Amino acid sequence: MSPLNPVIAAVTARIVERSAVSRQRYLDFITREGEAGTARPRLSCGNLAHGFAAAGDDKPAIRAERAMNIGIVTAYNDMLSAHQPYGRYPEQIKLFAREVGATAQVAGGVPAMCDGVTQGQAGMDISLGSRDAIAMGTAVALSHAMFEGVALLGICDKIVPGLLIGALRFGHLPAVFVPAGPMPSGLPNKEKVRVRQLYAEGKIGQAELLDAEAASYHSPGTCTFYGTANSNQMMLEMMGLQLPGSSFVNPGDGLRPALTRAAIHRLVAMDRHGDDPRPLGLLVDERAIVNAIIGLLATGGSTNHAIHLPAMARAAGIIIDWEDFDRLSGVIPMICNIYPSGAADVNAFHAAGGMGFVIRELVGNGLAHGDIATIGAGFADWQKVPVKDDAGLAWVDGPAASGDATILAPVATPFAPDGGMRLVAGNLGRAIFKTSAVDAKRWTIEAPARIFADQNDVLKAFKAGELDRDVVVVVRFQGPRANGMPELHKLIPSLGVLQDRGHKVALVTDGRMSGASGKVPAAIHVSPEAMGGGALARLRDGDMVRLCAQTGVLSTTADLAARSDAPTPPQPEGTGRELFALLRAHSDDAERGASAMLAAAGL
Repeated sequence: MSPLNPVIAAVTARIVERSAVSRQRYLDFITREGEAGTARPRLSCGNLAHGFAAAGDDKPAIRAERAMNIGIVTAYNDMLSAHQPYGRYPEQIKLFAREVGATAQVAGGVPAMCDGVTQGQAGMDISLGSRDAIAMGTAVALSHAMFEGVALLGICDKIVPGLLIGALRFGHLPAVFVPAGPMPSGLPNKEKVRVRQLYAEGKIGQAELLDAEAASYHSPGTCTFYGTANSNQMMLEMMGLQLPGSSFVNPGDGLRPALTRAAIHRLVAMDRHGDDPRPLGLLVDERAIVNAIIGLLATGGSTNHAIHLPAMARAAGIIIDWEDFDRLSGVIPMICNIYPSGAADVNAFHAAGGMGFVIRELVGNGLAHGDIATIGAGFADWQKVPVKDDAGLAWVDGPAASGDATILAPVATPFAPDGGMRLVAGNLGRAIFKTSAVDAKRWTIEAPARIFADQNDVLKAFKAGELDRDVVVVVRFQGPRANGMPELHKLIPSLGVLQDRGHKVALVTDGRMSGASGKVPAAIHVSPEAMGGGALARLRDGDMVRLCAQTGVLSTTADLAARSDAPTPPQPEGTGRELFALLRAHSDDAERGASAMLAAAGL
């Protein structure tokens, strides 16, 4: 195994130094919580009786306090395909816990909204805010102090970050994430993109578009493109918080219940009063966070994690910024070619070698921390893959070579020399540019700006032919304080049409793009946002804007200092958006994680 890359070592050291005070404060906090905080042995008889009143056959064990009681926090609902399989998991988990002398109760449920359903709709404005709601819901669930271990059932975009943030406030307890897997492959991604662009050009109708979408998203399981949900699963394995090779096994596969069983048995073995205590707050350290960033870069993962990872890290007292992403991106080669960077989906990625191959390549070449603490033994085990055997489940060595060179490549011959996530900065602010999905000849765009404050107005202008030219489309007042920071993925098909017509096109926004952001160059998450004085509020139609991923520039030649801010649009109402006004008002910048909850808590 090669020694750790010096840039990775330097970035990690920079994070450790920057986080020294806040990390120690967090470690002191979980130590106090473990030693003197609320716990089942400290509950009164009335408290305890309420806690086990409905526990049925498990009541004597919970009452006697003789073994771990697992708190299940679930994001189950049967509208969201990724979480529909979780409906039967609590029953299974209770059985698996009893096998090793433990018990389990559903501690609580958290909301699980789907960005795929709300994309381009009013509900998208509360999507990012739902992460704080999920974190708080997790804290509510675990606040009953009935539990010595935590099983976290969540997969998708805001759900995993929210669950982890909430669980880290109970970081003295062991915790595991239990996945449910992606749906089988449907309509190929290239065909889906082709149909979407045909619809954007008015060449097919809504019925044909719906047929294509329904053939893509067709059954229980996570969507199969490599967006935020599947990036979540990758990161959990890179951090050692989810069993090796468990992320991308389909819901109907016979391995799925065996992996859930193994996860629960492992959780019980990590009891803080047992022989192998592994509290969550110690596992999520600076090295684990760096590994998550590295995994994101090596696989071409979702740009949403440029927001989520700073928030997740802060919950453990760790401070990261976009310069860390940028510096790591310069030395981490992209060794995966999964849609939207390529044509293959996560099922093909898993079949070609999946996470076992990725971790083997990264750790073996000194491009990831191989010494992180995990929910299991050493991180070397995360190079293994699960298989069925006579006992039900075993792990064997993962493939040393890629099973499909068009999907997975060794570090020596990567698909791209860097991780494809760049920091761009200048007099318009700081932003993220995901280069991995964009042709290198489009990494530099300089064109007149056309300013919008609503993505629907962009589509109207496109249909009216007003954008049929070289243009930098600026969509502002889309930040966390303005309207909750929705994804603007709905714009990509139309902007892609303009690009295919030969125009120089870019998107600049203080809003988000999803992990499915496509081939159009985009500076996203611009911070400071337009609301409250960010430079985007002073841009005007026709101002020349330069976006360059090669030199890391986001700037305009206009004299912004001489201008006043554009009027702020009204706060969003309807679809429950007004209930999130408090979160919007107190949110901090995207680079810090865009969280009102963490800001208010002083984290």
